Amino acid sequence: MKHAHDIIIQPVITERSSGALAEGRYTFRVANDATKPEIRRAVEELFGVKVMKVNTLHVRGKSKRVGVHAGRTAAWKKAVVQIDLEPATETYLTEGGKEKKVERKYKTVIEEFGFSQ
Repeated sequence: MKHAHDIIIQPVITERSSGALAEGRYTFRVANDATKPEIRRAVEELFGVKVMKVNTLHVRGKSKRVGVHAGRTAAWKKAVVQIDLEPATETYLTEGGKEKKVERKYKTVIEEFGFSQ
């Protein structure tokens, strides 16, 4: 099993991704062979949040040229992760028919992302 630091490479900070922070959507550059369940576990482990949804896409490398030398930048994988902004209190019945309420101890923001909302 891969470590969480091997899966999440770095945050992607753009104008579009910073606008999505208010909705609880964070964008990361991830390992090319990472799957959605691995990305979910890595974000939950590293940042202590509850992940609701993971969307992934492959970003193609661009053609670059310096003089007569032509090449390509590396292709990479991007993941957009939606976290739970309002963790709900769960209620369930215990032995004896009593109701028990459990509040989840998840954070509702990732402070380590590079900038705040």
